[in-house]
Amino acid sequence: MATHPDPPPNAETVSPESLANRKGYNDRFLGGVVPLPVPADSGIETVILPYTNFSVVFRPDRRLAAATAVTIDGANLVDVPRNDDWRFDPRLPEAQQAGHPVYKDNPLDKGHLVRRLDPVWGTEASTADSDTFHYTNAAPQMDIFNQGKKLWQGLENFLLDHAENFDRKLTVFTGPVLEDSDPPYRGIQVPLKFWKVAAFMQDGDLAATAYVLDQSPDLTKEAAVQP
Repeated sequence: MATHPDPPPNAETVSPESLANRKGYNDRFLGGVVPLPVPADSGIETVILPYTNFSVVFRPDRRLAAATAVTIDGANLVDVPRNDDWRFDPRLPEAQQAGHPVYKDNPLDKGHLVRRLDPVWGTEASTADSDTFHYTNAAPQMDIFNQGKKLWQGLENFLLDHAENFDRKLTVFTGPVLEDSDPPYRGIQVPLKFWKVAAFMQDGDLAATAYVLDQSPDLTKEAAVQP
């Protein structure tokens, strides 16, 4: 079982704005190649944004990620204080990113797609933590959905606890289900559903589990999304 060690004394510290050296998602983390997910429609424009221990497949037309990919090393997780320093990724125009005005004065959370705790392992744990607070890694999620122990957070806890308790390596893909019919709100369209796929090695073979969670009942109940 992992013990959440303190950050190593030789841990690298990098300015949040200095993103040129980010290596991104490692598609060989589990051994064989587990490729980065991209839209099946080759006509959809995406931008691949590498961060520390994860990458974001970003859709500028929706101002949101289409998918994310993160590697979790359950044996080497590190405790890093949370700072909630949300900011734009300087590699994209701010107008292409859904920033704070989308989430102001409403019950929508800046829902991490790559959970803050997932990439926080190894010598670059602090940098990984900071990287998760880019708006490119956020999607609008109702607070009761995002924080729900039996909803999104419950699924996140289940996967991370498994990795930590059994010193397991996981590759986790996450994204919103982006539909043309998603309701418009403050210059974006709010996704109604979110998906997550966890890949891992089981008895020498690649295995995976997949999940889809629906936040539309919570959006309807709270009337949070209006044109």
